[in-house]
Amino acid sequence: MRSLITAVRAHEGAARFLAWPGDFDLDRGDHAEEVHLASGAALEAFAGDGAGGTYFFCGDGGEERPVLYADLDGRATLVAIGLAELLHLLLVAPWWRDCTAFTTEQSRELAAEYLADLPGLPADRDRAAAALGLDLPDEAEVLARLREVALGLGKDFVLVFTPEGEPYDPLFTG
Repeated sequence: MRSLITAVRAHEGAARFLAWPGDFDLDRGDHAEEVHLASGAALEAFAGDGAGGTYFFCGDGGEERPVLYADLDGRATLVAIGLAELLHLLLVAPWWRDCTAFTTEQSRELAAEYLADLPGLPADRDRAAAALGLDLPDEAEVLARLREVALGLGKDFVLVFTPEGEPYDPLFTG
């Protein structure tokens, strides 16, 4: 199986869509703070966003590892199990950080704001998904999975600010 990171780097259009509106950049993998997982599992920063947030792979393995997102406001949450699931989220609902109710209705309101500025978003998203060889789930499925991962599975993935031993706050609360 080919690496999705390699595929993103190889397809300029897909990388451009993921950079905006996805706000995901493989060249921004440095987190500004020293952090670790409370469990002691491995933590590998691999991408970031324009506001200084960081995406981390958790544990050992490859792109199938759980993905944790941490912002610079001291909040973090598990957002996906594997890079493919993260890319589904970024492609289908790039406004996911603001979709705190995890509902299709809230997501559609946020999407309307994006579409007002980016009317070509659906076509660009579909081209990016095709370039990466991804079949996209529907919006409701992506949001339900985000809720399941962030509020359920994510409880076992607590990010800690190492110098003070303080855990980050959850990005989402249930």
